[in-house]
Amino acid sequence: MREVSSPEQAALALAHGHLAILPTETVYGLGADADNREAVARIFTTKNRPANHPVIVHISQQEHIYMWATQIPDYAVDLGTAFWPGPMTLVLNRLPRAGDYLTGGQETIALRVSNHPVFQEVLKELAHKTNDPSVGIAAPSANRFGSVSPTTLAHAVEELGDHLTDEDVALNGGSSRVGVESTIIDATGSEPIILRHGGITAEDIESVIKLSQSESDVRAPGTLASHYAPNKQLRLITHSELLDTQPGALIAMSDVETPFGFTRMATPKNVNEYAQLLYAAIRDADKSSESVIYVVPPTGGGIAAAIRDRLNRAATK
Repeated sequence: MREVSSPEQAALALAHGHLAILPTETVYGLGADADNREAVARIFTTKNRPANHPVIVHISQQEHIYMWATQIPDYAVDLGTAFWPGPMTLVLNRLPRAGDYLTGGQETIALRVSNHPVFQEVLKELAHKTNDPSVGIAAPSANRFGSVSPTTLAHAVEELGDHLTDEDVALNGGSSRVGVESTIIDATGSEPIILRHGGITAEDIESVIKLSQSESDVRAPGTLASHYAPNKQLRLITHSELLDTQPGALIAMSDVETPFGFTRMATPKNVNEYAQLLYAAIRDADKSSESVIYVVPPTGGGIAAAIRDRLNRAATK
């Protein structure tokens, strides 16, 4: 694996069937040309990802959903208009172009339009090289399956560098602005259902369309009971419980004091900063001399719901 300096170089590698570590506003992704079955298969082997776990296909603009999906409800168009480009993924009924190798064998395809300028430039260059404006990049998070997602290029390379070839590339785009994965919405029914909370909040969605309270049987990325997990034990704890706990590494909001003996890993001032810092702090704690990682989850709505979702999965073994 080699680091490249331009979107054009990354797109060239993708066009030739190689993989690319790419920045998005949520986390870093491991990308392949979504029309290249063999390249996408390498994402699964590189990540040790189960074959029935679907990947998200990133497209450059909303209008291209019609090249990948069908039976698109009006509310899905409204959501795309409101939040794309951005950290939202829509699950829609697939067209034949979206093969089983992308969908995990389901009749649905997960689509997203990222607002990261570097990722958008890679898509633009790939469209030029493939002569296909609607080309997509399949790009799950650039980490081994089930582990902590990377929010910097260094973390992604640390995770996957030994599993990539000399022809694969990595492109730096700075630290991820959002810090947790995209919101995933099942848009195959009469009303939308949130499958995974993320950077577009339930409150954001409700400002456009009423959310369904029904359950969905669609499989979506990052929704297994255990996911986003460090190697060390991660325990969720309240502020008051800290005082009666053996010391360890600590991640908590800035209004939570650090008890004697604890090693503070992150002190976010608000929930947005909490999301941005979370994965890097967990990684740092995993490398520390502390045996247990204690996390005081944020309360309230908005992106705090996404943070609690990731922490609950990270704490499950």
